[in-house]
Amino acid sequence: MPDFDTILHPDFLVPMMPRRKTLTGHSVAVRAGQIAAILPTPDAQATDAGEHIELPGCALMPGLINLHCHAAMSLLRGYADDLSLMIWLQRYIWPTESHFISPEFVRDGSELAIADLLMGGTTTLVDQYFFPEVTAEAVDRSGLRALLTFPVIDVETAWARDAESCINRGLALRDQYRDHDRIDVGFGPHSTYMVSKGTLARVAMLAEELDAHVQIHLHETRDEVLASVERSGVRPIDFLNQVGLLGPRTQCVHMTALGEQDIETVATHGAHVVHCPRSNLKLGAGICPVQKLLDRDITVALGTDGAASNNRLSMLGELQTASLIGKSQHGDPKAVDAWTALEMATLHGAAALGLQDQLGSIEVGKAADLIALDLSGLQYLPRHDLASSLAYATSGNEVQWSWVAGKPLVSAGSLQTLDYTDIAERAVRWSEQLGAFRQTLES
Repeated sequence: MPDFDTILHPDFLVPMMPRRKTLTGHSVAVRAGQIAAILPTPDAQATDAGEHIELPGCALMPGLINLHCHAAMSLLRGYADDLSLMIWLQRYIWPTESHFISPEFVRDGSELAIADLLMGGTTTLVDQYFFPEVTAEAVDRSGLRALLTFPVIDVETAWARDAESCINRGLALRDQYRDHDRIDVGFGPHSTYMVSKGTLARVAMLAEELDAHVQIHLHETRDEVLASVERSGVRPIDFLNQVGLLGPRTQCVHMTALGEQDIETVATHGAHVVHCPRSNLKLGAGICPVQKLLDRDITVALGTDGAASNNRLSMLGELQTASLIGKSQHGDPKAVDAWTALEMATLHGAAALGLQDQLGSIEVGKAADLIALDLSGLQYLPRHDLASSLAYATSGNEVQWSWVAGKPLVSAGSLQTLDYTDIAERAVRWSEQLGAFRQTLES
């Protein structure tokens, strides 16, 4: 019996813990889906293993954690670009969803997204969309790790007739995946303007009872905040706090329109923030004050949002953008530095999921969720600072290998669990149907 299942031999190791350190001349051994040892490469090469994988020119690092996505909306990539949030939603996205949303739409869109995510280095996904049971099946087949936050909305949708129906269907899905080793299910109330106070209070009660995660769009735009004050007399975050839905289980997505008191409220209650920089920039929704949040010891993770509002699902792109706009926003080149951006995509994502003991770094005993990036290109030379190369020089196409729980999902740049050609063909067929419908919206 070999000592290890697999031993990986990269040129560079970016373990994330200890913090802000890189290694050369070290290999990572995997056994039973976990990181079993970190060894000097000469010792590792002399060790018995089921498989030795040489990774010349590659940096090995923890898999990236995407804390917010609407996977099925990948079928709406480029569908309604260069529009403000509410026009985008009301004129194009919501009518199109009302017409097309179905299990088939969600299956095909989710598989397209998962393939895109895996090729870009994401190994853990938090998704929020209709028919989450279909997305769960796609996730299960792919080998990806995921938290699926089922939508809770007061109005009727193709998936559920009202909020109570959403909750009942979502809880049944949670029961179904209760013992799954890669899939968890939580609550996804859309926002304080789409969900009533009574429903949010019920979600808060159930989430506490079940110790379940809650993810909600919050303070996405200045107009949302002003409308909340006019409607309820309080800002959205205070509204959430009033119903008991602000705490360590809560992932607050976007958080662009924040005042100092809002930041204090988040810090006091231990909630987490999910920053989606490219989507927010593209929709002109605002910029999350990341460095201010970090200075208050608030966990800030990264998400891509859906491909309908962010044409790429590249976490490398998100961390790069997060760092650059953080510096501009704060007028400080030290703000959201390279290492911080990398931590937001790994360690912080794990912390927001309560999985910091399992994910986010290359440490013995943690899950073997790993990616290898090819950094042999000229754009990475000379290598004065590996973190800088990863944060500022990558394009999102560098990921050549990806493992979840030690299982290869991308090998030498090729998907292992999904059929690339089939996914692409289905996406093309959808583009024809969706394009024809868009013309009716514009006529």
